[in-house]
Amino acid sequence: MSETDFSQQPVNTHTKGLGPLRAGARMGDIREQGWNILREDVSLPVAVLLEERIEHNLAWMREFIQRYQLKLAPHGKTTMSPELYQMQLEFGAWGITLATPPQVSAAFAHGVRKIIMANQLVGKGNMAIIAGLMRADTAFDFTCIVDSAENADALGHYFSSRQLKLRVMFEYGIAGGRTGIRTEQQEADVLAAVKRWPQSLALVGVELYEGVSNDEAVIRGFLRHVMARTEALAEAGEFAEPRVILTGAGSAWFDVVAEELTRKETHLDAEKRYTLDIILRSGCYVTHDVGTYQAALERMQTSNPVAREMNSSLQPALQVWAAVQSLPEPGRAIIALGKRDAGYDAGYPKAAGHFRPRSATQAGYTTVVPAPDDWKVFAMMDQHAFMSIPEGADLKVGDMLVFDICHPCLTFDKWRHLLLVNEQWDVTGAVTTWF
Repeated sequence: MSETDFSQQPVNTHTKGLGPLRAGARMGDIREQGWNILREDVSLPVAVLLEERIEHNLAWMREFIQRYQLKLAPHGKTTMSPELYQMQLEFGAWGITLATPPQVSAAFAHGVRKIIMANQLVGKGNMAIIAGLMRADTAFDFTCIVDSAENADALGHYFSSRQLKLRVMFEYGIAGGRTGIRTEQQEADVLAAVKRWPQSLALVGVELYEGVSNDEAVIRGFLRHVMARTEALAEAGEFAEPRVILTGAGSAWFDVVAEELTRKETHLDAEKRYTLDIILRSGCYVTHDVGTYQAALERMQTSNPVAREMNSSLQPALQVWAAVQSLPEPGRAIIALGKRDAGYDAGYPKAAGHFRPRSATQAGYTTVVPAPDDWKVFAMMDQHAFMSIPEGADLKVGDMLVFDICHPCLTFDKWRHLLLVNEQWDVTGAVTTWF
C-alpha cells in the first residue's frame, strides 16, 4: 500500500458522532480539537475505537500468523476504513480482502494494491470497474474467484476483449452452504472453461470459506478435501504461477484453518515446482467483539496450542457511547442509541460502562464505572434502545453509557467517521469509512 496522507482528507461535518468543526475541516484537524468524550465535547451517540486495544489486536494477529508461517489478507468489508487498512498492512498483512468491485475501487483509491476479492466477479458493470483499475496500474495485484463454467466464460470473453489477463482462483464450498464448487464434474467444467481463455484468464490458486458451518468436524473435513484438490491440481500442472494461493478463514474458525492448511509441506510436488502461499482472511480481529467472536476466541484458547502459548487474547476495541434519554417507568430506560448506530443481528449492544457528567444540579462521576450486569438492552428501534434495569437503579436522564458491540461489521457501516480515543477518553484522531 502506498502511503496516503489521510490528515488532508475533508471531514463530513454534517454527520453524527463529532464535535463542532469549522467548515472545510480536514481529518488532521480532529486531533487538534482537544475533545474528550467524558466532557461531552462530541455529539452522542458516538462510535469510538480504543487505540491501545486496536494496536494490541494488530500485534496479536501478527504474532499468530508468524507462528504458523502464514500470510494475512484481512477482510476489508468489516471496516471499509482505509486508515485501518494501512494499520493492518503496517502490522504485517500481505494485502486486503474485499467482497465487491466498488469496495475494491475504494481500497485502490487509497493506495491498496494487493487485493483478493473473495467473491465471484459477475456482470459487465462490475467487470468494467476491475478492468479500469487494472489499466490504471499494471502493478495492481488482483485475484477473484470462480465456481462455474458460465462465470469463467463470461470473464474470459470480457477480459479478452479488453486485452487484459485476469487472475482467478477456484472456490470450493460445503453442501447446503453458500457459493463454491461441490462436485468433481463442476470442477472439471470450470477448469475446461478457464482453459478456453488462456489469453485472458490465469488460474492461480484455490479459495474456500468455512464459516457457513458451525460443526468443527465438518469444517476440518472440508479443509482436508480442499487441500487434496489443491495438491491434485498442482501436480497436474493446472496453475499458471509457481506460487499457488490457498486462502480461507473467516473470523470464527481461523485457528482451525491455520491448523489444517499447515499440516502439509509447502512444496506440493517432488520437483518443487509449486510453493503454497496460505493466506488467512479474518477481518474482525482488528476490533473483535463481545458476541460470536468472543465465543470463538474462548474456544480457540482452549483448543489451539498457538493461541494458548501466546498468553494473551483479542480485546473488544469498538464501542458506542450514548445518553440516557428517558426513564419513563420503573425498570425501563430508553437510550438514545438505535439500529442506525449499532449492529444488533448477532446480539444487542452490551452496557460496559456508566458515567454521570457534572451538571448545575448534581455532582458527576470522576471516572467511568462498570455498568451492572443486569442493565440489559432487550429491544431496539431506529434511534432508541430499550434497556431493562432493576427498580431503584442509580441511573439518571443525561447519564452516559458506553456499549460493547456484538457484530463489528454491521456497526462500522453505520458511521462515516469513528473517533480514536485513548484510555482517558481523549480523542486522538479519527478514521473514515467508505461503505
